Amino acid sequence: MSDALPLPVTFRPGRTRAILLTAGVVIFLVISGIAMLLELGPGERLSFVITGALIFWALAQLARVKVVADESGVTVVNIASKRRLDWAEIVQVNLRPGDPWVFLNLSDGTSLPALGIQPGIAKQRAIADAQALRALADARATARQAQDQG
Repeated sequence: MSDALPLPVTFRPGRTRAILLTAGVVIFLVISGIAMLLELGPGERLSFVITGALIFWALAQLARVKVVADESGVTVVNIASKRRLDWAEIVQVNLRPGDPWVFLNLSDGTSLPALGIQPGIAKQRAIADAQALRALADARATARQAQDQG
């Protein structure tokens, strides 16, 4: 089977990720720096540092989203969940105008958001990534139908 992309391939919102991680580091450093500059006790300073670390952690969770496609299927990593799908489970890959991210229509009738492809900052990149994932899913559906008929 000839695919446009070599597998495995990882889709993630690169610019958004860079912004979130950079903001997380800056916020952590500013809050920790303020804690060191103020005349605070050790417990109060520690609470500032822990607050900064928690904010960084929350932004890092937002930045971890991705979609990984390989020969056997797709792994969707969202903010608080990770789900592995076989190619046969993916009926359709959707990114309609105004959608905040790609939605995968599944064979069980449900839809799974795939936050790893989102048009927020890099719209053209998200469209290209959605089209690439759609082409991969369609190619596997066509191959599956040919096997079923042959």
